[in-house]
Order: sequence, then C-alpha cells, then structure tokens
Amino acid sequence: MEHRIVGPGPYRATKLWNETVELFRARMPLRKHRCRFKSYERCFTAAEAVDWLHELLRCSQNFGPEVTRKQTVQLLKKFLKNHVIEDIKGKWGQEDFDDNRHLYRFPPSSPLKPYPKKPPYQKDVIKFPEWNDLPPGTSQENIPVRPVVMNSEMWYKRHSIAIGEVPACRLVYRRQLTEAHVEEIWKSMTLAYLQKILGLDSLEEILDIKLVNSKFIIHNVYSVSKQGFVILDDKSKELPHWVMSAMTCLANWPNCSDLKQPMYLGFEKDVFKTIADYYGHLKEPLLTFHLFDAFVSVLGLLQKEKMAIEAFQICCLLLPPENRRKLQLLMRMMARICLNKEMPPLFDGFGTRTLMVQTFSRCILCSKDEVDLDELLAARLVTFLMDNYQEILKVPMALQTSIEERVAHLRRVQIKYPGADMDITLSAPSFCRQISPEEFEYQRAYGSQEPLAALLEEVITDTKLSNKEKKKKLKQFQKSYPEVYQERFPTPESEALLFPEKPKPKPQLLMWALKNPFQPFQRTRSFRM
Repeated sequence: MEHRIVGPGPYRATKLWNETVELFRARMPLRKHRCRFKSYERCFTAAEAVDWLHELLRCSQNFGPEVTRKQTVQLLKKFLKNHVIEDIKGKWGQEDFDDNRHLYRFPPSSPLKPYPKKPPYQKDVIKFPEWNDLPPGTSQENIPVRPVVMNSEMWYKRHSIAIGEVPACRLVYRRQLTEAHVEEIWKSMTLAYLQKILGLDSLEEILDIKLVNSKFIIHNVYSVSKQGFVILDDKSKELPHWVMSAMTCLANWPNCSDLKQPMYLGFEKDVFKTIADYYGHLKEPLLTFHLFDAFVSVLGLLQKEKMAIEAFQICCLLLPPENRRKLQLLMRMMARICLNKEMPPLFDGFGTRTLMVQTFSRCILCSKDEVDLDELLAARLVTFLMDNYQEILKVPMALQTSIEERVAHLRRVQIKYPGADMDITLSAPSFCRQISPEEFEYQRAYGSQEPLAALLEEVITDTKLSNKEKKKKLKQFQKSYPEVYQERFPTPESEALLFPEKPKPKPQLLMWALKNPFQPFQRTRSFRM
C-alpha cells in the first residue's frame, strides 16, 4: 500500500494525482453494505475511505506523516468532483463529501488526468560575452572575415614551445562588461545550476525562462543584512509596521518575567490571527504562481536532503526581493513559535506545528489553476521549509563563487601569441556530451597525434634548416612527444636514413714527398780539424 516515489520533473502534481487515484481504486477494500433495508455490493462508507486513504498518504514518501485527516477529506471531495468515486446511486460532481457513513462506490471507469500541453518555448541560448565581442549596435557588414585554415603552419605556431621557439607575446585587454552582460551571466548560470541539480534535459516544462528576472537574483545575493534578510530599496513594499510588530512579538514571546506578559488572556491568539489574516489575503502566494511547478519538482528530491536544500536555495533566489523577505520573516516566526515551549496553545484541538503548516501553507505555495493536490504538496513543502529554513534561505556560496569567477575571467587581460588572432572564437559554454571509455581512449590516443605528426613532417621536409638545426629540433621533439617520434622513426636505421653519412675522401699524398723521397740521416765529416 505504498506509492512509488515520483522524482523531480515536469507535471509532477499530475503524476502524483494519477498515482494516488490508481492505488485508491485498486486497493481500497470493498464489501457488502446495507442502507435503508437494501443491500449494496462492492461499496464503502465515507469514513472507511477516509481511514484507508489517510493511512496511504501518511505512509507515502511523496506526502509524509504530516498529512491530516481534514486534508484527506478535502482530497476525497476532489475525487468525488472529478468522478473518481460516486454516490451509491450514481451521483457525483455537485454532491458534497463528509466523514460519515454515507455509501460510495467506484464508477466503471475513472479517467486519469492528461498531462497538460504547454506551448513550446523558443530555445534562446544565452551567449556569454567574450573579450572580443563588439559593442551593441555595431554593424559587422563591412568587417572582412578571413577563414581559418588549420594547416601545419598554425600547428607550428601553437606548438612552438615543443620545438624550442617561444615567440614574443602581447597583452590584450578585454572590453569592459556592461551591466546587461553581467545580468545575463547570472541568469544563465543560475538556471544551468538548477537544471543540473534536478537532472532535467530542459527547464522549459517547469519554468518559463523568459519570466526569470536576473535583477532579482543579483539583489537577493548582494542586498542582504547581517542577519541574512533581504534589504528592499522600495520601502513601500515592506511589511506593514503593525504586522511586523505582531510577528516580532510572537517570534520573541516573553517568558522571563511576569511583568512583560500581556494584560489579558488570549492576547497571543489575537496577535496570531492578525498575522494569519494579513498573509491569507495576499494577491499571490509568496513562492509566486510562476514558480509553482519548479518548487513542486524540487519536492521529488526530499529523500536526498542535501540536494533538495540546494535546489530550494536556487529557486528562492528567483523570487522577487519583497517575496523573499516576507518568506524569511514568516519562516523565522513559525520556527521560533514551534520551538518555544512557553508559548500557550494558539488554537484548541491542534498542535502548534500542525497549526503553522495548515495556516500558512496556502499563502506560501498555491497554483493559479487550482491543482487538485495543492494542499498536500504545500503542506509537504512548508514542513520541509520550516525544518531547514536557515539553510534554504541562505545564498548558495558555490553558485556565487563560480559566477563571480566567470565574470572576473571575462574582465581579465589575455596573453596572445603572434598568429593567434586567426584562432577560432570559442563558443558559449554548453553541457558536455558523455562518451564511452573506448571513444575517450581513441580520442586521447589519436586526436592530438595527427597534428603532431604533421608538425614533425614539416620539420623533416623544411629545406631552409641546416642538418645541425634540424637534428636539434628533432631531438627536442623526441623529448616532448616520444610516442609520435617513435611511430615516425621506429628503428635507428630509419632515423639514419634521414641524415645519410657521406663517404669520407681519402687523404691526398703530398707531391713534394714523391719528388723528394725520405732519406736516412747520414753523419757528415766534421769541419773541425
């Protein structure tokens, strides 16, 4: 009697609805009942349906033990409205469902909800600004473009270090990044980070990328107080002072001195009702209608707590700053009230934690189209937020660091070598394609050897080099790339053929030696008498 885990992805609410309907129809116990002296086969009472479905939802990892009996009744009302169940006499739609002994049955067929078809969004690839990009508005019609040919000369220049020649370099300063460029970088890398965590091929089915405001992201990262709360530039969007005072009162409920206690009983209940009324009349939930599918998709990661926290951190950065600030203040108050053992009961019949979830779940997460599982999904999300709000509402440092390093890299000077102006301009960063180990080994073995072999042949056939210079370069090449060199010259004999030894000329005999042959020394007579 367990749900299968529905992971993150598009249409998660619809998948959960269909999964719950299928389990309910397949496993709900049916038996014979009597009503007004008449017997009915294969039916169940409303109370039996509430008992069974409540236990199913509480045991499900998609919903959790926080599901209440009241929420289960609300879900069964939606079952009746959508003809998942019907009255024992075949009535449905306009009928009401109560937790009583009234009899219900399953119709012959129960249509599952189809997945909504959203209009395909045009894939706009955000190109990161490069150092040599022209300013906006500059025409490129009259700029001559020279095609790049990767010949041996280009490889000679690129691998000049390997053959012993290091050309002079020059510094090229990057063009100053505009504010629009920086905002696009923040938006693109933030969405790419969220897509990677969720493991999706695209965010289009859970998020309209065009509606994501990059200014909100930057403001939520940098305009933060020491306590971690967002600082608003427009003070008119702040919480009313009376709401702020009421929230501060409950968050810091006095428990140290009787002199600080309120003057009448039930004061804390009136303060709580004031806060609940304000948040209950918001025009839009704090997590916005636009981000509903994104937050619901993240709920599929709750079994992996660390990944879920990171995904919620990214989603909360996409919120308007005023919504993020209201959410921060509300979650802090809710968490402190639940942890305060001195807080009197705020509502009879409900625990403090259950009261917090039921009171504020709808004003935090709600769908504009009134999805059937809104209440259960919102309760699940609010419970997780309340337990981890300090981590979730922090700025993700890994994302911030990577974006700042990217911006700094684009502003940094670049070293250019002669001839490098012909290099191909690098394209915008994209996701890597996974390859097999065999393909990786082949690319590593042969991907760079072919250009190096061409470079070696260039050195061998260069007629401008003397044999001495050529031997020196080949020796340096052999030291840098022994595998390529060994393939070209597998044996010492093949290397010797490149520099054949010239025959040594025989030494010529001296002509004077032939004309005056050597005669032994003869002692002559002494002239001395």
